[in-house]
Amino acid sequence: MEAVRQIALSFPVVVFTALLPLVLLYWLLVLLRLAPLALFARDSLKGDHLASTMVALGFAGVPVSFALSVLLALAGAVTLAIELLVLRWLPLGLFRIPVGVAVLWVAFVLASPLAASLCHALQRRFHRLAQSQPRCLLGEAVQVRAASDAQGWATATLVDDPECEVRLHAKPGDLPHPGERRVLVKFVAKEGAYRSVAESRYCEARVHLSRLRLAHGRGGASHGGAEAPL
Repeated sequence: MEAVRQIALSFPVVVFTALLPLVLLYWLLVLLRLAPLALFARDSLKGDHLASTMVALGFAGVPVSFALSVLLALAGAVTLAIELLVLRWLPLGLFRIPVGVAVLWVAFVLASPLAASLCHALQRRFHRLAQSQPRCLLGEAVQVRAASDAQGWATATLVDDPECEVRLHAKPGDLPHPGERRVLVKFVAKEGAYRSVAESRYCEARVHLSRLRLAHGRGGASHGGAEAPL
C-alpha cells in the first residue's frame, strides 16, 4: 500500500490522482440528475472556449464533458504507465518537475487521437440524445437533403449517421443546396435549428484561425480582418 501511495502522490501522476475523482464525482451527479450532461456546451463554435477547442481536436458529436473525461482517463493511464515503466526507476531529484511536465504533454498528445477515436465510435449513441442535447452536434458534418425554402429552412442528415436528421436555418446569401456538405456551427434554441457553413469554408476558417494564433503567439500583436464564418 505504501508503494501505491507513493506512486499516486508522485508528480505527474498526482495531477490525475486529484482530477479523476472529481470526474467520477461529476458523473455520479449526472446519474443522479444533479449536474447537467452539457456542462461545458456552448451555442456556437465561434470564439476560443473549451467546446470549440475540443471540436477542433476531433471530438465533435459527443458532449464536451464526456470527451474531456475520456481524454483525462486515457492521459492518466499513459502517465501512470510511463511512471511505472520509466520514471520511478530514475534518480530524477529536482528534475522530476520539468520531466513530469514533459510527460504530461506527451501523455495528452498520445491520448488525444485515441480518445477522439473512441468518442467517434460512440457518436451514434449520443446522436440519439440530440433532441435533449442538441449542442453536442456542433462541429458535425451534414449533407443537405433538399433545397431550402424561401425562409431559408432546410433539412439535412449527419454524414456519419444518416438516420439522424437536423433542421437548418440559413441566412440570405448562404442558402444550402441539395447534396451539399455543411458543418453545424451554431444552435439557435428559439428556432430549434442550426446555423451551418459550407464544409470548405469551415476548413478554411480553421486553418486561418490557427495561423492567426501562431502569428499572435510569435509577434504578440493583435490581428484585424474579417472574422471566420463560425
